[in-house]
Amino acid sequence: MTRMVRPASGSREVASSRPTIKDVAARCGVHPSTVSRALSPAMKHLVATDVAERIRAAANALGYRLNMAAKGLRTGRSGLIGVLAPDIADPGFPPVLSGIADHLNAEGYATIVVDVGSTGSEQDLVDRLIARGVDGLVLATVTLRDDVVQHCLDAALPVVLVNRVDAAGLLPSAASDDAAGMRLAVEHLVGLGHRRIGHVAGPQHISTGVRRRAGFEASARDAGLSARHTPIEIADTYTRDAGRESALRLLARRTRPTAIVAANDLLALGVYDALAACGLACPSDVSVVGHNDMPFVDLVSPPLTTVRIAQRDMGEAAARLLLARIAGRGVVDEHVVLPPQLIIRGSTARPR
Repeated sequence: MTRMVRPASGSREVASSRPTIKDVAARCGVHPSTVSRALSPAMKHLVATDVAERIRAAANALGYRLNMAAKGLRTGRSGLIGVLAPDIADPGFPPVLSGIADHLNAEGYATIVVDVGSTGSEQDLVDRLIARGVDGLVLATVTLRDDVVQHCLDAALPVVLVNRVDAAGLLPSAASDDAAGMRLAVEHLVGLGHRRIGHVAGPQHISTGVRRRAGFEASARDAGLSARHTPIEIADTYTRDAGRESALRLLARRTRPTAIVAANDLLALGVYDALAACGLACPSDVSVVGHNDMPFVDLVSPPLTTVRIAQRDMGEAAARLLLARIAGRGVVDEHVVLPPQLIIRGSTARPR
């Protein structure tokens, strides 16, 4: 259907080529409100399946697209969700983002991803997203005691954390069971016969760094290992270079560990670099266990034994928590903890 727009006095009528919701309704013989419901992911269940399919087919044939700006004026919502990433180049983040974006997309939301990077201001970026009218935020950047947490609470904006928790547990979160992951790593190495196990810990201002270190220490104690034989070196950042420097300090100790557990896979790759620099082989001289199971660690030499976290599931869980908050629904558990899994590959073996 072609609509005629009445021009200003003295000019001729022109055809508008942009179809409207009324055009779709007229083609299908239904009320415009039925079209609106059928094309809304949140309301399509209210329309009979065959009718909804007919409406979507007609909308596609006419080239009709929802006007989100107009819808936002009616509903007070933009249909946009902001996601703050700590480092978009980190190969461990895309699976988390995929889980977030796919779930939100299925519910009719679009995702805006912002890379905070090493020099960006998290609070400034949050304010920019709020100014753009986002309906909620997913933060993968929060430190344990982060001013941005209270800033978000003061803004009364729905916010959830992913792969992070704040120290006071003020914001809902979806994260892996860090303590359980370290227990899997330590028990695996102890089962192979290792009694001197070092740990390259992550940054101690981030929940994953703190919780994985605590999990390593508790698991070592439970296994009867002495503190002297379970040394810890802290990496300032989750980078390969930081892992290398921390591992070099471990390897320089008088009693060298026969195995090293790293707080994430990038740090573990740095341990590989340190072993090569010291003329040591993995796993014959030193076994190595990573954490996260980021893409391609099965292709390094030797393939990395690591603790797999459910990254995509974590993203989906964060999206579900956020949508519940946006809808004003209470949830039974606002802190979702996902179980990890040990993936044994070629970087661990019995000690000499």
